[in-house]
Amino acid sequence: MRSSRNRDGLPDLAEIDATWKRLRGRVARTPLMDLTGSRLEPDLPEGARVWMKMELFQKAGSFKARGVTLAVDALPDGAEVIAASGGNHALAMASAAGTRAHLIMPEAADPGTVAACEALGATIERTPGTKTDLALLAARAEETGRVPLHPFESRHMILGAATCGYEIVKTQPELDAVIVPVGGGGLIAGVALAVKLFSPACEVIGVEPEGADSISRSLTAGEPVVLDQVETMAVSLAAPRAEPLTFGAIQKHVDEVVRLPDAAFPPAMRRMREALSLMVEPACAAALAALTGPLRDRLAGKRVAIIACGSNISDANWDRLAAAQPSRP
Repeated sequence: MRSSRNRDGLPDLAEIDATWKRLRGRVARTPLMDLTGSRLEPDLPEGARVWMKMELFQKAGSFKARGVTLAVDALPDGAEVIAASGGNHALAMASAAGTRAHLIMPEAADPGTVAACEALGATIERTPGTKTDLALLAARAEETGRVPLHPFESRHMILGAATCGYEIVKTQPELDAVIVPVGGGGLIAGVALAVKLFSPACEVIGVEPEGADSISRSLTAGEPVVLDQVETMAVSLAAPRAEPLTFGAIQKHVDEVVRLPDAAFPPAMRRMREALSLMVEPACAAALAALTGPLRDRLAGKRVAIIACGSNISDANWDRLAAAQPSRP
């Protein structure tokens, strides 16, 4: 039975549907690819029917375009924005806001992503190292009066992600499970919200790296936690903390979050290239890695959707990461 109401202040099904219709023509309705008969089928759980939601074909290359478009739409006329990101959020911001976007990007950010943001008109500020500098973001926002757009902790980002989940269940309403990559939690918060409103019996399962498991630890603690350190090749999933809004939605609507060692990502990346001709980053391969790894036996014979969340990666970085052999703990 479908429920149109949501009593926790998050979007209800009517708002998700209205937003999905409003975004039509502005973001892509990405394909839900049936993996039956594909060269990936032998890797899948026995007897399972699996679909892959191709958010890597989304505008700006990831699901982030959905929420960022909503956030930019809500700005006052002429308002300028600022964000700290080395990847998909930055590119979505540059695509949606163009010359109005100021992006703080770490030196370790993929060169192709940086170049694409510059080509879209964004102003780029580089910072040392590999991590997103949220303290600098706050300082720059205060100095310049630009509006900061958080990569996941906002109603716009959750609502945008909910339109992705809505597309999945509208296309395949009888699913048993949806598997979602987890970083800060904006994607799974929105997807789970839509899935549970439309099909409450469908499981929503998150996948996060063992070295960046802020959501798993928060669920265990019963409240958002901050990690002492983050270490994973899946940099798009390397959020150091959970935040209250997204965590509350996850706590209410997500059934389980599984953790993967970094060693699980390169084989899944290689299989997506070999079987589907898709060159993807580790985060994009996370749901497949979980389905063919720790969830394989449990989801045998089930109807499952997995999300390929996005893939902005250079050839050189793909070659380096896909060939990596991280040690297992």
